[in-house]
Amino acid sequence: MGNKGYFYAPTLLKDVPDTARIMSEEPFGPIAPTTTFSTFDDMIERANALPYGLASFVFTRDLSLAQKTEAALEAGMVGVNHMMVSTPETPFGGVNESGYGSESGIEGLDAFLRTKFVTEM
Repeated sequence: MGNKGYFYAPTLLKDVPDTARIMSEEPFGPIAPTTTFSTFDDMIERANALPYGLASFVFTRDLSLAQKTEAALEAGMVGVNHMMVSTPETPFGGVNESGYGSESGIEGLDAFLRTKFVTEM
C-alpha cells in the first residue's frame, strides 16, 4: 500500500507553552508534549490544572520524589517509570471529568452488584 492510510509517527514536542491547545486537550495519538517547571509545587499545580484525570505518568530516579508525586497528582491511574497502567485484573478509571468509578479488577464489579443492607431487631 505504500504511504496510504492515516499513520502518524510518534512525535515528541519540546518546550510547549501552557497556552498551546495540546496542553489542555487529549490528542489521542502518539504525541508527547513536554515542558519544564521550576518547583515541585509548580509542576503539580500545572499537572492538576485541567478538569481531566484519567492517567498521569512520572519518570524519575528518585523513589521519594515519585511517591510524593503519586500522592499529589489528581488522576485515577499513575504510572511510574513505565506506560502500562492498565491490565485486566486492575481497576481502570479516572477522576474529575475523566469519569467516575472503575472498570476491570475487583473495583469494576461494583457497577454490577445490587447491595442491600438489612437489619432486624
